[in-house]
Amino acid sequence: MRRPLLLTTMAAAALLAGCANLAPSFERPAPTLRSDWAAPTSATATAPADIPWRDFITDDRLRQAIQAALANNRDLRVAVLNVERARALYRIEAAAGQPQLEAAAGATRQRTAGSAGSTSTQLQVQLGLASYEIDLFNRLGNLSDAALASYFAVEENRHAAQISLVAELAQAWLTLAADQARLQLAQDTLASQQASYDLTRRSQALGGASGLTVLQAQTTVDAARGEVARYRAQLALDQNALELLVGQPLETGWLPAAGGAVQASLLPALPAGLPSELLQRRPDVRAAEQTLRAANADIGAARAALYPRIQLTAAAGTQSSSLAGLFGAGSAAWSIAPRISLPIFDGGAARANVQLSEAQQAITVAQYEKTLQTAFREVADALAVRGNLGEQLAAQQSLTEASARALALSEAVFRNGASSYLEVLDAQRALYAAQQALITLRVAEQANRVTLYRVLGGWVVG
Repeated sequence: MRRPLLLTTMAAAALLAGCANLAPSFERPAPTLRSDWAAPTSATATAPADIPWRDFITDDRLRQAIQAALANNRDLRVAVLNVERARALYRIEAAAGQPQLEAAAGATRQRTAGSAGSTSTQLQVQLGLASYEIDLFNRLGNLSDAALASYFAVEENRHAAQISLVAELAQAWLTLAADQARLQLAQDTLASQQASYDLTRRSQALGGASGLTVLQAQTTVDAARGEVARYRAQLALDQNALELLVGQPLETGWLPAAGGAVQASLLPALPAGLPSELLQRRPDVRAAEQTLRAANADIGAARAALYPRIQLTAAAGTQSSSLAGLFGAGSAAWSIAPRISLPIFDGGAARANVQLSEAQQAITVAQYEKTLQTAFREVADALAVRGNLGEQLAAQQSLTEASARALALSEAVFRNGASSYLEVLDAQRALYAAQQALITLRVAEQANRVTLYRVLGGWVVG
């Protein structure tokens, strides 16, 4: 009869747990953002958050580099380990609200003092409930909820770290591709300028060109040599930055291919129509929301600390002076020790802790709103840039073609003796600058797609 009594007591304690929850009800703060920054997505469009990065990145070399980075990047590895740490902390908090059962066996042998002293032996086996707190005001439940929300926040931060790594590596890869194109342009320009300089020197030897013209041609050669050296050094820096992101030495097959690395077909276009609701799908926004949920639960735990706490210790088993009688009739033993504690005077520490939790929750609300506003600005900026890139590219392409024709005409006029070589130099510089700007804009268009993918919370599939 005593064992059912103990089990009944434990069951009643479990039912009493969580009778009251003093945490404020969670309400997601309404975003104070414009809703007209983008048209609604069509029914068939795919949201960026639903595009695996392998579908977004179409260049196989870049895919391989990203795959290696996801496996070896140290910052991402720390983010993954933080998730494991947060999961363990949650399991610890969740376990605190569960009954802790312990099985124990022991033996005591003692001799009493005196002339007629005797020796006695006591054997016992018992199953005990070790200091179980009846969570009447959900203190332990709220601590567990806070740990769970913190775990979810860390998990979302890991997703954000993955997305950022994919975007950052793609940006670094595109920068390397652009500098490769700039180096190739500088080398082609150097070869052209060297040929022009050699031709001018031969013309001077025949009396067809002045010494000034030769010196002017030499300045273009020296300038082109300087550009080649500069971009060779920049390529080394780009590769070092890319290697740090990948987390291991780069393989040749991961580097941008020569020639077509900055073409528009390198990355797919994003779908048209991006509703503002997508902002709340960003991992950093979801992480901020989970942090806010944890802050709400912390308020409940702090408030519960103002109320009485009931702890229960119980044990049931058998005891006997001999091993043979340990499980015999009449050997049963049990104990139950409830304990209630009520804070009376603590110098106001408990109430101050409630005020601290409420202040922290208000701070977390402001941080959530700031995260959402930052996300809005990032998307709005990326869309604003994208809206003008097409026109800029078209204008720059036209300017480059016009500069090439102007150079050809100036060279023809110079050969006919109708102008000085200074006009040819101006046309050469204008064409080189136009070609450089065209490379920059082509890469900027690709980088803008990567930026949009990141700021819209592009999902990373392992």
